Amino acid sequence: MSKPQNTYPTYPQLDLPGVGREIAVWWKEHGTFQKSIEQRAQAQPFVFYEGPPSANGIPGIHHVMARTIKDIFCRFQTMQGRRVERKSGWDTHGLPVELQVEKKLGIRRDDIGNKISVEEYNRHCREDVMAYTALWEQLTEQMGYWVDLEHPYVTYTPEYIESVWW
Repeated sequence: MSKPQNTYPTYPQLDLPGVGREIAVWWKEHGTFQKSIEQRAQAQPFVFYEGPPSANGIPGIHHVMARTIKDIFCRFQTMQGRRVERKSGWDTHGLPVELQVEKKLGIRRDDIGNKISVEEYNRHCREDVMAYTALWEQLTEQMGYWVDLEHPYVTYTPEYIESVWW
């Protein structure tokens, strides 16, 4: 009787970051996340609305922990045969964005509309708020968090704002 061939890689020494990178590359090459949705095209959907991270802040370990827990629910539902589409998003509103831009421009709230036009101020806010999206996307891929990063919703777009109003 012949010995069964091992189909899993073996490693002479434990290197979890290396294994993680190999798995991420394999998932990307094989379109694993997209296939998990396509193979369940007619299945009952599981809808999960994630509160998006603030795009103007640097991700931290607490984000990794929260996203890991969220991902567990989505993967479990996928394993149960449900179609689980996941859309990334960026929270781009709020006082932290405004204060960050005001500090960067060296202005105060009273200066908006006087020293700087509202349109120019809004443009600066839209640019500044997306400053850390590349870091977020890198972290998302590193941790194997399955989410569509190519078609995010952004909370400052008219489409998003109108959907909330509706």
